[in-house]
Amino acid sequence: MSRGILIGIAGGSASGKTLVTRRIIEAIGTRRVALMKQDSYYRDLSGMSEEERARQNFDHPDAFDLPLLHGHLTVLLDGGYVDEPVYDFTHHCRLQETTRVGGASVVVLEGILILADAALRELMDIKVYVETEPDIRLVRRIRRDVEERNRTVASVLHQYEHSVRPMHLQFVEPSKRYADVIIPEGGYNRVAVDLLKTKILAVLMQKWPDEFTHGGARDDG
Repeated sequence: MSRGILIGIAGGSASGKTLVTRRIIEAIGTRRVALMKQDSYYRDLSGMSEEERARQNFDHPDAFDLPLLHGHLTVLLDGGYVDEPVYDFTHHCRLQETTRVGGASVVVLEGILILADAALRELMDIKVYVETEPDIRLVRRIRRDVEERNRTVASVLHQYEHSVRPMHLQFVEPSKRYADVIIPEGGYNRVAVDLLKTKILAVLMQKWPDEFTHGGARDDG
């Protein structure tokens, strides 16, 4: 079996990576795609008190278990299966449960810092950076963290000021120089996303002409 294809989608917090990812998966077909999120690979902090966990810098590359993520991606690209961790964003720790992922021709990896790591970049066939204005990202982050992660507005703003913004400027923003494609405004930029989908499907059809066709690439069968 030939090696799978890895598409990396990076960008700042709440930049619109997930919507771009969704558009790509819709174009390829969910049956053919294994979706991986860097957020699932935060280091397990269960040995710390909740107060200590809350003080950690979750926007620095060291916050992630990158060797585990790299190892899992290698297995997936070779056609295998992995048990992706499940992370609890409210209590800042991994859960006992995992998610079984694998058996797909295409792996899509989404995360703020995936282009900042050379080992991860080396695995990627297509590298995408989603770029959105800081004020829009902040509003989206407040809404998401309050509604989905049980945070207060004050805690979101404190984290943004002390870690999210500084780490974005130090690590995330500079990593866009490694991208093959930069998409302003994320999934709402229909023209850019359509061009990206066309490029991805062309790569897939070249590698697997019998599986990916103009008429069948979107068919999950």
